[in-house]
Amino acid sequence: MTSFPELGSPSPLPWTTATTVWRALLALAVVFVMLATTGWTAVRSHKPAADPRAAALSAWLHGSIGGHPLPSPQSAPDALARFFGALTGHDREKLAERYPLVVGNLNGAPVELRYRANRIALEAARTVEERRTHSNGLTPAGRGDAARRMHRFDSLAEGGRKILAFDSTGDGRVAEVFGDLDRAERVSVIVPGVDTNVLTFEKSQRSYSAPVGMAESLYEAEHAASPGTRTAVIAWADYTAPVGVGVEAATGKLATEGALRLRALVRALPGDSQVSLVCHSYGSVVCGVAARDLSPRVTDVAVAGSPGMRAEHASDLHTSARIWAMRDEDDWIQGVPHMEVGGLGHGADPVSEGFGARVLSAAGARGHAGYFAPGTTSLANFADIGVGRPAGVRCAGDTSACTGNLGPAANSSAA
Repeated sequence: MTSFPELGSPSPLPWTTATTVWRALLALAVVFVMLATTGWTAVRSHKPAADPRAAALSAWLHGSIGGHPLPSPQSAPDALARFFGALTGHDREKLAERYPLVVGNLNGAPVELRYRANRIALEAARTVEERRTHSNGLTPAGRGDAARRMHRFDSLAEGGRKILAFDSTGDGRVAEVFGDLDRAERVSVIVPGVDTNVLTFEKSQRSYSAPVGMAESLYEAEHAASPGTRTAVIAWADYTAPVGVGVEAATGKLATEGALRLRALVRALPGDSQVSLVCHSYGSVVCGVAARDLSPRVTDVAVAGSPGMRAEHASDLHTSARIWAMRDEDDWIQGVPHMEVGGLGHGADPVSEGFGARVLSAAGARGHAGYFAPGTTSLANFADIGVGRPAGVRCAGDTSACTGNLGPAANSSAA
C-alpha cells in the first residue's frame, strides 16, 4: 500500500503513483462536495406506512386458481408464459383483478394482461392518495405530495396508455410501452438516470428530458427513419434510481440492483424482436452492469451523458452487443472524474478513445438533458440504431470511424 511522504520529504512519490493518488483525491473531493450539498442520506419524500406490493406477493403465494397453486413470481418467464397460456381468458382476468400488483409486474405474463392489471393497480393507488390529501396526520407539504401522486396515477391510468410495470412503493417505479410490443420487430428500451420516479416520469415542460417524453420522441423518430419497420419503445423507469448527485449516484449499488431488473425485462419480452438499450446518465451505469449477462437479442447498447459503465474498456463488458457512446460538448457530466476508486466512481469515460466504444455525434443536444430533443443528431442516431440501421448514424467529428466492422460481435475491434 502506498504511503504519503511527510511534508518536506526528499523522496517524492513516483510520478505515475502521485498522479493516481491525486486523481483519487480529486474524485473523493467531488463526492464530498456532492455530499455537502445533498446530505449523506437522501431523504425520499414519500414513505407510506405499508408496502402494498409485498402484501400482494404474500397473497399470491397463498392463492390458487381452479384448485391449483399459483407459480412463484420468480419463475422463469417462459414457465410463467406457459402457465398463463394454459388458463382460460376468464381465469387470466380473475388473476389480474385479484392480484394486480403481481400480474402487472410479472415477466412472462401476456403484455395486454399486464396493461389491464396495472390500470387496476393505478386506480387503487389513486384512491389511497386521494384519502391522504384529506389526512389530518399529514403536513400541508405531505398532502400536496399526495395530490401530485394522485394526479400522476390518474394520468397513467388513462385507457390508452400501456403501463408495463407499476409499483407505488416509496417514490414509485413504472414502465410504459409505445407501439405494439407483441408485434414489434425492433424494441428500444430507454434507461434513465438520477431522480427518476413516478412523479418525474413525465414532464409538461421540456418533456423530452423525462422518460415518457424521451420514449415518445424516439418512437416518432424511429417511425420517420423507417416507416416499414414495426418498432416499440419502452420508457423503463422500473428500477430505484439515485436521488440527486450524492453517494447513491457515485456508487454502483443501485445500478447492480437495476441491472438485474433490466436483464429480466429483456429476457421476458415477447416474440423474437431485436433489442437496443438507450441509456442516459446514471442509466448508462445500469446498462454497463447489465451488459455482462445480457440476452443475445440485445444488438446495441447506446449511452449518452455517461459518468461511466463500470468498465475500463468496452471489451470488459463481455457482450456481443455493439457499444455506442455520445456526449454533448456542453454536458456537465464531462467534469465528473471518470474513474473508480474504492467503489466510488464508474470507470473510464465511454467517449474516450481508449474505451473503445463507437463515438456518435450529439450535435444539437444542448447539455445533459437534451439528447432526445426533436431535430437533434443525437436523436436521429438513436433512431437509426433502434430500427437496425447502424450504418446510417453520424459519428462524432464528422467521420465514419464509428461505423466500421458493424458485425454483432465487434466491440473489441471497435477500439
